[in-house]
Amino acid sequence: MGSSTSPVPVVLIVGPQASGKSTVARALVEALRERDEHAALVELDEIANMALPTLPSWDVAADIFATVVGEWARSGLICVVAEGIASRSEIDMVSARVPDTAAIMTITMTTSLDAATPRALADPTRGISRDESWLSDRYDEWRHERALIDEDLTLDMGSLSVQEGVACAVAAIDAKRSELFDQSRHHGTAPGPAAARRASGRTVGRLSAAARSRYADLLHRLSR
Repeated sequence: MGSSTSPVPVVLIVGPQASGKSTVARALVEALRERDEHAALVELDEIANMALPTLPSWDVAADIFATVVGEWARSGLICVVAEGIASRSEIDMVSARVPDTAAIMTITMTTSLDAATPRALADPTRGISRDESWLSDRYDEWRHERALIDEDLTLDMGSLSVQEGVACAVAAIDAKRSELFDQSRHHGTAPGPAAARRASGRTVGRLSAAARSRYADLLHRLSR
């Protein structure tokens, strides 16, 4: 499968803490590579970790994250998977950096707080997100954020296995490519979803309270 037939899909893995984002994103990239696709995985926490313990702010990490996603989308890869997003403002920031022709897909990860809490508590690498009250607040914020997000696919990781979630994601990526190829063949190349989202009038720039709250989680890890 080559990248010349359609714009490179930029797959945004979006959801609250402990919803399975990083697990599914890594397994998705592995599945794409197993069928000989050139794919990149960009993880927001890994970008931020590069500067710990001297990270200036979460805004800086998110800005660099968006830039890296955009640069990989220009590199000739078949797919770029961006993981770690939890708000509409973060989606808009990435959309503003990728090429206008990029085909952006948004996959939201959902799970209940009851399912997420034991998952977070069992992960010793987590910081403040192992605090049940803090995690509950983030899930309250996520309900508001999700209403602002245009989803291409929703994965309920409280009921799906990782393998099932990845299979759904791969099928959605293939369907998007087929749709884009048909549009290009019949109507000519049109501005991609990235351009459309930039023209939508939504705010691009400062992060939401939900996104900022996760900065505290990273800093908390330093004191452990």
